Amino acid sequence: MALMASSRTKLVTIITEASSKWRNYCSSYSTTADATIELDSFFGLKDYVDYRRSIYGEITHKALLVDVVGTLLIPSQPTAQIYREIGEKYGVEYSEDEILHRYRRAYSKPWGKSRLRYVNDGRPFWQYIVSYSTGCSDSQYFEEVYNYYITDKAWHLCDPESEEVFRALRESGVKLAIVSNFDTRLRPLLQALNCDNWFDAVAVSAEVAAEKPNPTIFLKACDMLGVKPEDAVHVGDDRRNDIWGARDAGCDAWLWGSDVHSFKEVAQRIGVQV
Repeated sequence: MALMASSRTKLVTIITEASSKWRNYCSSYSTTADATIELDSFFGLKDYVDYRRSIYGEITHKALLVDVVGTLLIPSQPTAQIYREIGEKYGVEYSEDEILHRYRRAYSKPWGKSRLRYVNDGRPFWQYIVSYSTGCSDSQYFEEVYNYYITDKAWHLCDPESEEVFRALRESGVKLAIVSNFDTRLRPLLQALNCDNWFDAVAVSAEVAAEKPNPTIFLKACDMLGVKPEDAVHVGDDRRNDIWGARDAGCDAWLWGSDVHSFKEVAQRIGVQV
C-alpha cells in the first residue's frame, strides 16, 4: 500500500509539473492554438505544406477557387462616395458617413423569407439597399447606381499580378474557378475587366441558388472543374463565408490578407513557381 501511495504521489507531481510548464509555455502566445502550432514545430512535425506534398506530390492542389469582392476585385471608390456623387442630382442629402452607416445596417438585416439576397439580377435586394442607404427611391437613380457597378470604372484588381499567376497555375495543370456571392452582373463585369477567360468555371450564387458559407456553392464549383473537394483550395477574405464555408464543403481554405497576401504566394504554396 505504501508503494502504491508513493507511486501515486510521484505521478501527481509529474502531472502537476507538466501542467505548469504547459501553462507557462502557452502564456507567451495569444491563444492555446498558437502554442499548439509552435509545439508541433518544436517536436519536429512537418508543417501543413510538407504534409500535403507528402500525400499529393509537389503540386498540392488540383484546383484553386477564388472569391471575387475583396480578393480578386476591390471597388475603385468607397460605396458611400459613389452613392453620394451619383445621388446629388437626385436630391440625396445624406453625408457619406450617414450613407455608410445606413448601408451597413441594411446589409446586415435578414432579407425577406429567403436567405438568398442575390436571385437572378439581384435588383429587388439592391433597390432596398440603395433606397435605405440614401433615402432616395428614384428608379432612375437606382438604375444609374446599379449599372455603374458593371463597368470597369467601378472595380480594379486587388493584385496586379493576378493574370500572370493564373496563367502559370493553369499551365501547371491547376484548374481555376470563381466562387462568389454575386448576382448575374458578375459575368459581364468580368468581361468588362477582361478577366473572364482566366477561369475554367464561375460559380456565382445567383445561378447556383446558394450563398457562401453554404457548402453547396463550393461543391458546385468543384463539380464544374471535375475535381474532388479535398483536391481544391479556396482563397477569400471573409473568415465565415470563405474559410468556414469551404472547409464545410471539404476544401482546403486560406484567408486572404492573413494566410496569403498575393496570388503569387498562393501559387507558391500550391507548388507552382511564377
